[in-house]
Parts: sequence; C-alpha cells; structure tokens
Amino acid sequence: MRKNKQSDVIKQLSKRELTFHLYITQVIILTISIISSIFLFHDYQSFFHLFKVNSSILSLGVVSGIIIVILDLILMRVLPQHYYDDGGVNEKIFKDRSFLEILFLAAVIAFSEELLFRGVIQTNFGMVIASIVFAIAHIRYWGHWFLIVNIVVLSFLMGLVYEISDHNVVTTIVMHFIVDFLLGLSIKYNNKTIK
Repeated sequence: MRKNKQSDVIKQLSKRELTFHLYITQVIILTISIISSIFLFHDYQSFFHLFKVNSSILSLGVVSGIIIVILDLILMRVLPQHYYDDGGVNEKIFKDRSFLEILFLAAVIAFSEELLFRGVIQTNFGMVIASIVFAIAHIRYWGHWFLIVNIVVLSFLMGLVYEISDHNVVTTIVMHFIVDFLLGLSIKYNNKTIK
C-alpha cells in the first residue's frame, strides 16, 4: 500500500476505529507469537527464560530508549521536516489521546512487537532476520527512504540491545516502550508528525 493511500484511509478513520485497528493488529501479533512459540521453543522453560527482570537490564532498556529519543528529536530539529513526514499517520494515532492512553498503547505495542520480533524471531533465526521482518512489518514507512532507514537502524539497535542483555526480552520491551511513549507524547504536545 502506498504511503498516500494508507494515510488517506487512516485520516478517514474515527479515533475509535483507529484504536480498534491498532489493538486488533497487536492481538494478531501476539497470536502469531504464541502459536510460533509452541513450535519453535523446545519447552516452556526456554520461552519463559526470555523474561528476566532486574534493575541493570531494565536500566539498559531505559537508557537505550532515552538515547534513541534524544537522537530522534535532535534529527527532527536539524533535518528538513519532510524527512519525518509519514503522511500524518503518527499524528492521527497520538495527537488526540490522553497521557494514559498513550502510555497503555505504547506498552501494548512494545510488548507484542518485541515478543514476536526479538523473543521469537531473533531468538530462533537471528538478529538480521528479525530486523528485516521488523522493517517489513512497518510497511507504512516504505514510501519514504529516510523513515525506512530510520526503522531499519532502530530495529538493529533493538536487536543489539537484545543480544547484549543475553536475550532478555524485557530489556527491548522497555526500550521500545520508552521510544514509542516519549515520541507519542512529543506528537501530542508538539503536534508534529514524527516517527
């Protein structure tokens, strides 16, 4: 689907319809994760081993997420505005949501996407495959060279953090959440179209 066509469709959706589609997409991603985990992991223990909670790992996710957001915000200031133009999709998703809605949406997206892309795909097929599939799944960025490069680099960074954390999916969930949440708040309060 071309960027303009997709953004036109999204602009016609009400907030309620858009929210429904966002959450249905996350349910589909979670379902794919669960079903594929049944076949790709030898036992439940190896799957649940991906979820390790400790302060140093979480701080890696938080610090990495904040660094990415800072770099992205700097690039938004120095690069021409059209570099971050996704056709108004992210603005439509975030600008009229409450703080708590953005918090919850970012948490659901981070959990479902990182469970699939890092927890299932990267664990079983490697970082390159996971990063490529992550970029392919973000089809709405395909129409713009800078946004697709941005999402590919972000995906590889998340994959690298996943490797550094010894395959701890909690780290990349936290990292992804920080990025989506803070950039979502930036859209809400600055009313700018950003990644």
